[in-house]
Amino acid sequence: MKNPLIKVIVLVLLVQLFSCGDEVDGSMFEVYDGPISTAYDIELFHSDSAVVRSHLVARKQMEFDGGDLEFPEGINITFFDKDGNVTTTMRADRGYYIRKDNLYRGEGDVQVNNLEKEQKLSSEELFWDPNAKKIYTEKFVTVQERETLFNGTGMEADEGFNEYKLFKVTNSRTILPGEN
Repeated sequence: MKNPLIKVIVLVLLVQLFSCGDEVDGSMFEVYDGPISTAYDIELFHSDSAVVRSHLVARKQMEFDGGDLEFPEGINITFFDKDGNVTTTMRADRGYYIRKDNLYRGEGDVQVNNLEKEQKLSSEELFWDPNAKKIYTEKFVTVQERETLFNGTGMEADEGFNEYKLFKVTNSRTILPGEN
């Protein structure tokens, strides 16, 4: 390669070789983190010793990589006693299940109703831990027991909402006749 013209031609060809190519869209290499499956009209049963203890119903369920679930159109959970009687209901505008923690989370307008004790709870977020059999939140909650309203920030209860602890209690009062 003593001829300078050949050197220039080889150099031009090499530059063209490495500069020619389609531009690659970088978004093609982004990791997809959306749902891997979507199911509709879901019913899940949790049992203990062959006795149904809870029944979860959702219109839409999205499953993500790793087993996490999202219920974007709401979630309803019904709890049963050992004889199969409904004891407590729970509903939320949106629901989530975190598989690694085996933990459910409800968001939006969250309502819990203990039918036996006539207790109602409302909050904007609530967690249900099926392993520990408890529900809890760190958010503002209102609990109604017959004619009394209790307000507080933070609450912990058994999953049937039979016994509960309300934290940072504020502005509790008796409901007046005719008041909803």
